[in-house]
Amino acid sequence: MAMASLPFSALPPLSYRGRHRIRPLPITATVSDKPSVPPSTKPSKLPLRKIPGDYGPPFVGPIRDRLDYFYFEGSEEFFKSRVRRYGSTVFRSNMPPGPFLAADPRVIILLDAASFPVLFDTSLVEKRDVFTGTFMPSTSLTGGFRVLSYLDPSEPNHAPLKRLLFFLLSNCRGAIIPEFRRRYGSLFQSMEAEIAAKGKADFGEANDQAAFDFLARAYFGRDPKESALGSDGPGIITKWVLFQISPILTLGLPSYLEDFLLHSFRLPPALIRGDYDRLTAFFRDAAGRILDEAEQMGISREEALHNILFATCFNTFGGMKILFPGIMKWIGRAGARLHGRLAEEVRTAVREVGGGDVTMRAMEAMPLVASAAYEALRIEPPVALQYGRAKRDLVVTSHDAAFEVRAGEMLFGYQPFATRDSRVFDRAEEYVADRFLGPEGARLLRYVVWSNGPETESPTPENKQCAGKDFVVLVARLLLVELFLRYDSFEVEVGTSTLGSSVKLTSLKKATS
Repeated sequence: MAMASLPFSALPPLSYRGRHRIRPLPITATVSDKPSVPPSTKPSKLPLRKIPGDYGPPFVGPIRDRLDYFYFEGSEEFFKSRVRRYGSTVFRSNMPPGPFLAADPRVIILLDAASFPVLFDTSLVEKRDVFTGTFMPSTSLTGGFRVLSYLDPSEPNHAPLKRLLFFLLSNCRGAIIPEFRRRYGSLFQSMEAEIAAKGKADFGEANDQAAFDFLARAYFGRDPKESALGSDGPGIITKWVLFQISPILTLGLPSYLEDFLLHSFRLPPALIRGDYDRLTAFFRDAAGRILDEAEQMGISREEALHNILFATCFNTFGGMKILFPGIMKWIGRAGARLHGRLAEEVRTAVREVGGGDVTMRAMEAMPLVASAAYEALRIEPPVALQYGRAKRDLVVTSHDAAFEVRAGEMLFGYQPFATRDSRVFDRAEEYVADRFLGPEGARLLRYVVWSNGPETESPTPENKQCAGKDFVVLVARLLLVELFLRYDSFEVEVGTSTLGSSVKLTSLKKATS
């Protein structure tokens, strides 16, 4: 994703004991975590520089940049080539989709850890209808409502809807660990059987089903397979998400066909309406207790329904769909030495602290597991694109210069460049599992910003940080715990997919101790 009053605690605090310590990051929502001086308003001694770059001729420029971004260069080279051209990590360009879907594709691009945080400061940037960038999907895909992700904190519905998500997370806290272990334990058993039969097992497809089943059972106490939805949920969600973000995706179709069909026109919402109705029917029945609470909070039942569905299916399921294969990829590539360290830490903590069970207290004694999860979120954040529109004239600073931005201009940040900034992180392009151990590692957590805010801060009703920030970190850690309770080591075969990485398991070496 990512009750009636504050402070609010959704889950027990997560602290880290032992030789290495990581700053405790409680799953909370408070109103006092905002930096006293936003980065973009600090006095700067950096030279003032005109923002380089241009947008090109109307219509032609945006089309040219779109083709470069998707086909001629690819997204990463698109940004790298312009950094080289302009000698700056801040510059002007167009961002897809452009004509005919975005009325104004012009943005100021931010590609370093110094400039990127301005996108989190809602006193300086407006977040209204910028969740997907310079275009917004039809509200016909979300029941006719602008859901929470598209609301600016200044809008009256923002705070109540975010408090509703906090309530949802608080309501399920006792179910998270047992339901996760039950469902992902079954996943790994099926992976073992598939490897034995075929020599490899597709983690992605199995993860999609496990993630949706886990969320339904943990959040609502319902098994989708026992409803009319059956096992169709993940496939329906994937199609539904495609209809929303196809203008900023590439599916590997012939470029001329794909660009015309996906990036120039909207896919008709009517084509997915029947499937979406099946999802809403399941959530209307399963989330009754949460919808009752919404009415007590003054939110209409129907608006709450579509927001809960969006938070569960788009935000949380979508995040797990991208993040979990990424974790398996990075940990798998790291090799047996790291696997041995993780296995020893997990099993020791469960045995000596949890009394043989996976408990929150036992997980507090696994600092390497926590660091490994944070590193996966750093090197390959599940949400790469962030937008915000300047509310007033302001100055944005990179590491090397200051830049004047006018009110109304759109700011865009490509997060992987900010979180792989070599001015902040040593070996920034490498996966370093123990990067966040110790005092120095804890200091670096403020540069882990996958949640639309620093890892050292907390979501509140007044900001745009992911309501489920700490829930996501918890389940990422649980994936590693379940994996290394069962196995000493594993091997993977990695490819690419439309959303994240394609991962196939080729070996699972069972635990020997």
